[in-house]
Amino acid sequence: MRGWWHEIAGLVLPVACAGCGLPRTELCPVCADGLAGGGEGPRRVRPSPEPAGLPVVHAAVPYAGAVRDVLLAHKERGALALAGPLGGALAGAVETAAGPVERLGPGPLLLVPVPSSRRSVRARGHDPTRRIARAAAARLRRSGRAARMVPVLRQRRSVADQAGLGARGRLANLSGALEVVPGGGRLLAAGKVVLVDDLMTTGASLAEAARALGAVHLPFISGGIPGGSADGFTQHGFEQRVAAVIASSPASFELNRNSPGTWIVAGGER
Repeated sequence: MRGWWHEIAGLVLPVACAGCGLPRTELCPVCADGLAGGGEGPRRVRPSPEPAGLPVVHAAVPYAGAVRDVLLAHKERGALALAGPLGGALAGAVETAAGPVERLGPGPLLLVPVPSSRRSVRARGHDPTRRIARAAAARLRRSGRAARMVPVLRQRRSVADQAGLGARGRLANLSGALEVVPGGGRLLAAGKVVLVDDLMTTGASLAEAARALGAVHLPFISGGIPGGSADGFTQHGFEQRVAAVIASSPASFELNRNSPGTWIVAGGER
């Protein structure tokens, strides 16, 4: 009901750019370009410390400035029309993440969203990552790629609010919290799996999601060099699991990992 109201209200109430406040547009061209990466393209991101089991993650943009405001407007303030441009940014990250496994043969890209907590969905009136993943899959299909959103993950127990928890606290909070729905393993066998989320901070959510998927679905057998390959995505004849997010902490981008004064953004993961 809440999501329906926001969609109707957006048709009749004045709007302003979620990134910079420019009136009469939900997303101005400058902020839209920033969300698209400003021409730099998605890049590999790795939090520090990096949790065990974290997939190979690519992010479209750093979580800062207008990007942060746009994500929060969609997630917390119900600006549901932003799912389209956010889905476009996620689609770019998915394409980059899935690139190394495309040689494995036919089959659609299966975008598996990390689920929000039931409490968060009730409070927000929608699941933001699922909505963005659906938009990303549609964008990929329009570009000629077979893709669909497959929401096979669910919470098997309640978790505490992640805000204020450090890396270790988040790992402990999420350990064993997710599972694959009955029949999900069969759905995942139909294509190439890419875990997706709107934001990565510590990587705890993606690591737990990968663990849950691994209980029912093995990564794809590689057709490459047995025992590994130079691209870093193949180990012992199997492709590593991959993930894509819209944004990640600026410190997690590989070019910034050794830069002085980098920082980790708190919050974001459920």
